[in-house]
Amino acid sequence: MHMKTVLILLVLALATIFALVCVLLTRGRAPSTCQHQPAEQEDPDDGQSLVFADLTPEELAQVVRYLQGNLGVQLVDASRAKPSDNCIASVDVQVPAKAEVLRFLDGGGARPRREALAVLYFGNQPDPNVTEYVVGPLPMPVYHRDVTVQKYGGKVPYHRRPVTGKEYVDINALIQRELRKAPRFLAACCESDGTDLAILTTAPRGFKSGDRATWFVLFRGVAGTGYYLSPVGLEVLVEHGDLHVSRWQLRKVFYNGQYFASTGDLEDAFESNVLEVVRIEKPQAEAVLGSMRPRRPPGSPGPLQYEPQGPRYTVRNNRVSFQGWSVAFGMNPNTGPRLFDIRFRGERIVYELSLQEALALYGSNCPGGMSTRYFDGSFGIGRFAYELVRGLDCPYTATYVDRHYLVESETPKTNQNSLCIFEHDAALPLRRHFSDSHSLYYGGLRKNTLVIRAVSTLINYDYIWDFMFHGSGAVEVRVHATGYISSSFLHGQGIDYGNRVGPHTLGTMHLHHIHYKVDLDVDGQLNSLETQDMEYELVKDPWSMQHTIERPYLLRERREREGEAAFLLNTPMPRYLSFAGSKLNKWGHPRSYRVQIVSFAGEHLPPSSPMERSISWGRYQLAVTRRKEEEPTSTSVYNQNDPWTPTVVFADFIDNETITNEDLVAWITVGFLHVPHAEDVPNTVTVGNGVGFFLRPYNYFDEDPSVDSPDSVYFSGEQDAGACGANPLACLPPAAACAPRLPPFRYRGFRNL
Repeated sequence: MHMKTVLILLVLALATIFALVCVLLTRGRAPSTCQHQPAEQEDPDDGQSLVFADLTPEELAQVVRYLQGNLGVQLVDASRAKPSDNCIASVDVQVPAKAEVLRFLDGGGARPRREALAVLYFGNQPDPNVTEYVVGPLPMPVYHRDVTVQKYGGKVPYHRRPVTGKEYVDINALIQRELRKAPRFLAACCESDGTDLAILTTAPRGFKSGDRATWFVLFRGVAGTGYYLSPVGLEVLVEHGDLHVSRWQLRKVFYNGQYFASTGDLEDAFESNVLEVVRIEKPQAEAVLGSMRPRRPPGSPGPLQYEPQGPRYTVRNNRVSFQGWSVAFGMNPNTGPRLFDIRFRGERIVYELSLQEALALYGSNCPGGMSTRYFDGSFGIGRFAYELVRGLDCPYTATYVDRHYLVESETPKTNQNSLCIFEHDAALPLRRHFSDSHSLYYGGLRKNTLVIRAVSTLINYDYIWDFMFHGSGAVEVRVHATGYISSSFLHGQGIDYGNRVGPHTLGTMHLHHIHYKVDLDVDGQLNSLETQDMEYELVKDPWSMQHTIERPYLLRERREREGEAAFLLNTPMPRYLSFAGSKLNKWGHPRSYRVQIVSFAGEHLPPSSPMERSISWGRYQLAVTRRKEEEPTSTSVYNQNDPWTPTVVFADFIDNETITNEDLVAWITVGFLHVPHAEDVPNTVTVGNGVGFFLRPYNYFDEDPSVDSPDSVYFSGEQDAGACGANPLACLPPAAACAPRLPPFRYRGFRNL
């Protein structure tokens, strides 16, 4: 062999050995930990957003101490209060009047006094009632004033108060006593003595003002799984309106299509063999209908979203900032998430964006199901927003925020990690173009969105509330429904009201209606409502005049009065509807934001229904009214238990006032009809069960504001797209060659239950 050849082979062998050594030395070495860089501070804020902030535990405790020492009546802790006692039902922040807030935020005025709104149940009075007080100033209150008459035009009757946890405990005790009167029936139907049956409330509670009689549905309770899919066919009607618990009574019993005056009569019918009993055996925990226990061992981890250099948003107090966006966030214990002072590029777009109500209206041939109209605000949409599960409810590396509340207790409670904030890569371009003619280039921008999320568990259903902020200047609001369906016992013509989803289970049809308040301030407080849609005109072609063309043209209108801006559900609505300011953009058009609704809502209730006025907001897919301090919400927690004489009637807001160059509010309804089916077991999935709306800039800017995004990508055919200097995507391999710093998984969401 030639010496030169030997030397070449030797060099190649040494190079190979060196490469193998390098591989062996580096194999198994963990990548370096990602080094977080502080996000750019876009919004100094100086604590101004605290004017909207939820009350702290210390402030809540101070309000309780003040009320205990200054009302001149004995207060019992609501967690153990009888209906004949006085108690503090809830305490929340009293958001100052808008004019006062704007003088502070925009005009250099004084910071508004911080106050609380306290709701008290006065049962130990000659005239029992619900009273609301504004208490202040915080943190050390020295005054309180009764605002009940100012808000509602009179005292709130005591029967309208929401049912407390203690009231449910006493009702459950009554039902258990009554069940003991039918031991043989329970053993035959359910292999039970009644103590292992779960009891589910319905609402409203009667047929006229003053009623407080509730149907309760009984289910087979199995630890570790949802009982909502296992009705046993037994339902009871309890009258619990008297101030004295000892006078409450069981008024009616329903079983498998038959009604009885009492559980004693039910037992007599069983023993006389005149009752058709459907025997429901106790299932094993692993075989119970609706079990969510995993059926397979865990697989390999799925994709993980992480930020190689740390979050690009900042959270300070109750305000989050991200790429031009600035949002103050909070949580009302009754109505849920609320956002204030939403700004983009320093300009306020929305003063208030808040959830108002969530309605679930059911159909069934069982009494509990057919009479159920849940107004979830009266149960506590915000109160029951529990801790989020890291890595499932929200991205693992999201920012998690605690929320504090005081409801039915004299002690503040905390739902830890119950609101999350994160940047979401939608794996979809926000915009893009590949040019294959004239010149060759590619330009685009990833759809990265700031998300604020909470999840409320309202008995069986879980609602996922999303507020999303896009680089295009658009706001997206979305709600998904998941959790368990509610069900009835399948008997008779049950499938007229749903689908069979188990041996004896009818998945009952129902409507979801969600209502939002959107106080838009587009280029200032004073706005007008403009609509646009298309029509066709038949014209001759101008170049020959021999042919006709169906030419679409734009029909523009300005809605002058509230009556013209109230769009009934399931009726045509202009496809472009925008809040317009008085100034023009560079191209001569009013600076505007468009409201775009994505919804499939069904009829909320027939107009002839005696309780329709209590949810009259459901008449409209969109209604635009003049903003008024005395019309802060579209409904009331008191509407649930007296829908026949509602405390707040939204339809009365629409009194045909002028809405040109006024401070306007958009009230938006979204929803869908849900007919449960086999695939809703064990849980309803979020796919296809989401609705919402967009607030989109419409000539507000002179061009798409996302052109200023630092995430923009552009390279031409003449450039080396793999070079980091030409294409930021080429910088990702070295920039993301690190392991995310994941906090240890912890969960404490079962506290406070």
